[in-house]
Amino acid sequence: MATWSQLSFQDGASPLMEQLIFFHDHTLIILLMITILVGYMMTTLFYNKFIDQNLIEGQIIEIVWTILPAITLVFIALPSLRLLYLMEEISNPSLTFKSIGHQWYWSYEYSDFLNVEFDSYMIPTNELPANGFRLLDVDNRTVLPFQTQIRVLVSAADVLHSWAVPALGVKIDATPGRLNQTSIFLNRPGLYFGQCSEICGANHSFMPIVIESVSTKSFINWIQMNEA
Repeated sequence: MATWSQLSFQDGASPLMEQLIFFHDHTLIILLMITILVGYMMTTLFYNKFIDQNLIEGQIIEIVWTILPAITLVFIALPSLRLLYLMEEISNPSLTFKSIGHQWYWSYEYSDFLNVEFDSYMIPTNELPANGFRLLDVDNRTVLPFQTQIRVLVSAADVLHSWAVPALGVKIDATPGRLNQTSIFLNRPGLYFGQCSEICGANHSFMPIVIESVSTKSFINWIQMNEA
């Protein structure tokens, strides 16, 4: 989870988030190179009393500063488009669960099993245990197995919501009357926190998401305990 002093992204807990962080670093290096080059040229021109006439008006320099940005954009666009397609890919999921946004809590349905559904509310501060996370912990965590391809179906019962877990690289709109889908793949066990990322009303900031990543055996035991 994020901390107060953290400047960078959270550690990626899914292959997609790892690729997003890599793309961010890749783009940042390109921007840094452009900034240094432009800054150097501006500084040089500022301190030069006599400006080379070829720099102001010349066919070659105009061709160069038109082609170079185009090539730079290609190096940014290609990995970006690849990631966009990967984010929409649903490849033979082993498990499907449904998340429904309400004002102001989430409800979950595990459609692959019989009658496994529950509501997930934020734990109020006065009821929070000593080791709990204020404004982030919930009474019913969403338990999922790691190293498993999972499909997430997202919708809403009243207004627009958004199901987002930064460590997994997931943010998908929950729209009333519409069923959106995405896929996640958890690399390792742990707790991953998220929040509704759509301004959905007065208590928008009080409907967190908690994903508990466990082994397949622990997940099966949890399912058996929660089947009605």
